Amino acid sequence: MYQIEEPIYFYFLAVIPAVIVVFLLVFWWKKKTQKKFSNSSLLVQLAPNTSTFKSVLKLTFLLIGLSLLIVSLTNPKMGTKIKTVKREGVDVVFALDVSKSMLAEDIAPNRLEKSKQIISKIIDKLGSDRVGIIIYAGNAYPLLPITTDHAAAKMFLQNASPDLVSSQGTAINEALDLAKTYYNNDEQTNRFLIIISDGEDHQEETKQVAQNVSNEGIKVYTIGIGTENGGPIPMKLNGSLIGYKKDNKGKTVITKRVSKVLQDIADASNGNYIDGNKTETPVKELATIIGNAKKSEFETKQFSDYKDQFQWFIGIGLLFLIIDGFFFEKKTKWLRKVDLFDEEKNKK
Repeated sequence: MYQIEEPIYFYFLAVIPAVIVVFLLVFWWKKKTQKKFSNSSLLVQLAPNTSTFKSVLKLTFLLIGLSLLIVSLTNPKMGTKIKTVKREGVDVVFALDVSKSMLAEDIAPNRLEKSKQIISKIIDKLGSDRVGIIIYAGNAYPLLPITTDHAAAKMFLQNASPDLVSSQGTAINEALDLAKTYYNNDEQTNRFLIIISDGEDHQEETKQVAQNVSNEGIKVYTIGIGTENGGPIPMKLNGSLIGYKKDNKGKTVITKRVSKVLQDIADASNGNYIDGNKTETPVKELATIIGNAKKSEFETKQFSDYKDQFQWFIGIGLLFLIIDGFFFEKKTKWLRKVDLFDEEKNKK
């Protein structure tokens, strides 16, 4: 089994036929010029040690050396054995509130961006754990299914915004129900659901829904974002502030964090409520909780262990170039005896 890491370097092999063409053109030009200078019998007497065979041999060594060096650039690898890797971890699902109230700037830069920072830093602390992301406002939507690809999770996370949901509100109940469909490993003993929200506009029966989630073995942790005093919801057009959201009476809406809602959800599901206004607080606490949780095996992969082989091509290629450097185009005693091209016979 083999693998080529950088096949694009094979294009450099086009230099080989180019060198051959140049060699043939130079050889033809030399012969043509020599005929103008003298006839063939006189040339043999003037340059008795000239050897076409050694010229061809030198060119062959040069081309082999160059070819091997070019192949080394592609970094060829050979598969030596099959490795089996078992991955262990827990399942962590993030439910992110993307309602318009999360755009309030009472927490810099705003509640939504602060939430993204927290989730991103928690993901960075995870090992081989699986992660999934749900976004919700008036409805709940799966943003990313459960996966071990943490880079993809962080990429999808950056795209989360109120524009991705069709209606406004805070559908925590829907997010809790949707989260139950994320955990597809029946043998997983540790399942975590992390809800990040300001707790506003909560729905009825949220505590009961949270209790149902807990009964399925899902540990729910809530993170509150925003201040008790709250702040207005900015309205922007192309990134420029054009005003603040107003109610039906024309008054500016002030959105406040409702910690009690998030605390009740955590209590109903035997989890914890964490203040998220300081990024490091929830990151450290949840990283410790998840890190100490018992890991379950959820994936086994087999792959071929490839080893770099470019050094062999470099070494042999340089050897041919060194041999080429020590080779002269003049005949040697042993070559006269071989007389591969009947050059000695033609002299007589």
